[in-house]
Amino acid sequence: MPDLIPEPRYASFPTDDVCELTDPVLVADPGTRGAARRLRAELGAATGWEFPAPVAGAAHAGRTVIRLALRPDIARAGAESYEVHVTRDLVLLEGGDPAGLYWAVQTLRQLLGPDAYRRAPAAPGRVWRLPVGDLADGPRFGWRGLMLDVARHFMPKDGVLRYIDLLAAHKLNVLHLHLTDDQGWRVEIERYPRLTEVGAWRPRSRWGHRASPLWNETPHGGFYTRDDIREIVAYAAERHVRVVPEIDVPGHSQAAIAAYPELGNTDVVDTAALGVWDDWGICENVLAPTEAVLRFYEGVFEELLELFPAEVSPFVHVGGDECPKAQWRASRAAQARIRELGVDGEDGLQAWFIRHFDGWLAERGRRLIGWDEILEGGLAPGAAVSSWRGYAGGVAAAEAGHDVVMCPEQQVYLDHRQAPGEDEPMPIGYVRSLADVYRFEPVPPKLSPEAAAHVLGAQANVWTEVTENQSRVDYQVFPRLAAFAEVVWSRLPEPAERDWAGFEERMATHYARLDALGVDYRPPGGPLPRQRRPGVLGRPIDGEPPIV
Repeated sequence: MPDLIPEPRYASFPTDDVCELTDPVLVADPGTRGAARRLRAELGAATGWEFPAPVAGAAHAGRTVIRLALRPDIARAGAESYEVHVTRDLVLLEGGDPAGLYWAVQTLRQLLGPDAYRRAPAAPGRVWRLPVGDLADGPRFGWRGLMLDVARHFMPKDGVLRYIDLLAAHKLNVLHLHLTDDQGWRVEIERYPRLTEVGAWRPRSRWGHRASPLWNETPHGGFYTRDDIREIVAYAAERHVRVVPEIDVPGHSQAAIAAYPELGNTDVVDTAALGVWDDWGICENVLAPTEAVLRFYEGVFEELLELFPAEVSPFVHVGGDECPKAQWRASRAAQARIRELGVDGEDGLQAWFIRHFDGWLAERGRRLIGWDEILEGGLAPGAAVSSWRGYAGGVAAAEAGHDVVMCPEQQVYLDHRQAPGEDEPMPIGYVRSLADVYRFEPVPPKLSPEAAAHVLGAQANVWTEVTENQSRVDYQVFPRLAAFAEVVWSRLPEPAERDWAGFEERMATHYARLDALGVDYRPPGGPLPRQRRPGVLGRPIDGEPPIV
């Protein structure tokens, strides 16, 4: 059986027969142009194949045919479903929809072997072999995502495009971009140029966890231009990956306040003296609860909706987490606002903030999603919740009829350390090994069947306070993202019954794929010397993470 990740729903390769390919003919049926373009680009680079189109009425002179087709009846098994059929002279890829057909192309890459992931032929003219057999597959969940924090440490555009390719190679279909925080604003907004002129740059960064006494004195920053965002969104759409932009309100906003001091609580803090924050943790400087601030962020979201069209980005994330209330308690203006609105204190003020943008986005055909704190104060029916503090927020949201994306920090925060011991670089949080992630279950058993239907899927999150560049992100994300991809795609048994030994065996081949892709993953035996960060403090937590 081929070493496929994620594991397919059905696969039968009963003999040792193979299909040999040297320069196959590509037949693309109507409606398959996008998949054909990706197949030519991805496989053509690695194999050197030119994929000539068939000539009408001419024989193929013994050449193998790769045929792409849409077969709507396959969609009865669910959205994004597909089939692969391989004989000695035909490779048939069929999708129930365009996304399913594209995932069939990704399966074909895996069947061809790790060298199919290279950017140029490693052995020009080689004969490629596929096992003869049949495969039928489709995902368990419609939301299979990765949250990438580009605010704490900026990832240049090429790195984001590369991560879209890596998601697609694992049949993941959501990229959640955390675009703003106290430490940086990463998206160009034309009407508010200081958001990137000022807010995208900080003078230095703490080196390690916030308890570390070390500093990196190199200024840090960067942002995506409007054209960069358009390119990212288009690139993702061609690979059937949705992009969820996040603009954090009302907390995690010091970078915006540094750019436009009037956004802060000016009767409590000299906001004109604030800069972009250079430390990690929860910042006390939050947005003022004024109509002027609402209008400002409506302007931000207006441009954001233009850059992230609804067909690629139906959801817009507004953060809503970790909003300290001390400044609102001390602010006469905020207290007057509480009385004017008739809300329940400072918590009600935060709920008012979120409900405003919930309605504003709904009027424009989008759905608000936020971290599970947005449940406090009530939500409109269409709003969705990212359950990060554990399962409890997701359970409460789903039982109340809200859609949920499960991303509990104790289970799938990939910035958390992968093993105990001093070799792990800047160790954060609980130990979450490859095996631990493989046993993650997005739907807690306590959910009723009706509530379980509201679990859209799950998302692995990677925060970048201590992951300062692409290699560090790679190290934290991989190989665990491969285990996560199988969890959200495949219909696996209960966690205790999962075939960890079988998955680990398939990973032996998958490491070779990651090598071909140039991924700087954590080796199974532990970090390489260059991957360590000796003497830089992290925040390890001992013991097993609680199920909360």
